[in-house]
Amino acid sequence: MTLQIRRLGHTVMLALTLALVSTGLWAQTKPKVQSLGLENPTSAIYIGNSFFYYNNSMHGHVGALISEGMPGFKHRASSATISGSGFDWHDVGSYFRQGAIGSYSFGANNVVSFNKLDKLFDVAVMMDCSQCPLHPQLKDVFAEYAKKHSETVRKNGGLPVFFMSWAYKDKPEMTEQLAEAYTRTANDNNVFVIPAGLSFARSIAARPELDLYAPDLRHPSLAGTYLAACTTYAALFKKSPVGLKYTAGLDAGIAAHLQAVAWATVQDYFKP
Repeated sequence: MTLQIRRLGHTVMLALTLALVSTGLWAQTKPKVQSLGLENPTSAIYIGNSFFYYNNSMHGHVGALISEGMPGFKHRASSATISGSGFDWHDVGSYFRQGAIGSYSFGANNVVSFNKLDKLFDVAVMMDCSQCPLHPQLKDVFAEYAKKHSETVRKNGGLPVFFMSWAYKDKPEMTEQLAEAYTRTANDNNVFVIPAGLSFARSIAARPELDLYAPDLRHPSLAGTYLAACTTYAALFKKSPVGLKYTAGLDAGIAAHLQAVAWATVQDYFKP
């Protein structure tokens, strides 16, 4: 009984904290595209840099959340990442080439299965370099390739998605700047946005002692990757990660906090 009361108290306090810590603290343009336009995408490619591949790759954690939260649903994902890369480093068209990415997979006993795919990817989740959308010498490149890559993805039958990255730990002012850059550019191209950067800011405001960063103050810690994965799951599938037992090895209380932050952020960001 005592344990139940403590858990209830923690839940109430967490709910109150998250209600007070709104993404409205970071004034921003509202997203024009309110939904992905596809219910439950069955495949995704994540195109970006080391922010994606840290901690055994974010898409793997998203997959684990999908497996638990959507039992029986089959989802296939790949990640195409280049260390330090911006949008312009990626040849996105080549990622949709038949007979390449996703053409085979490894199963039990190291047996290779050759996959016959009518369509490679439903969605392409794309992230620019961590400061490129803001850098005076690169922000125009961000805008140029956001448009080019969105057109390329659509030409290949997929839906483009922008992944809003987070501020550096020692430069919190980047939160609002990145939110504006990604949301405005997404609005210009009719693209859906995953507001991961706003989830980071919300968690830090609520629990500043929980470190979402690697020692370099840029890349995500495991908690940061898990928060980004929960935000991605919540945004793409419009489902709450709250209560899922997959924690990526994190303490259950920490995972519960990050799940709640992700869900509250997605709800706030897409609020009309």
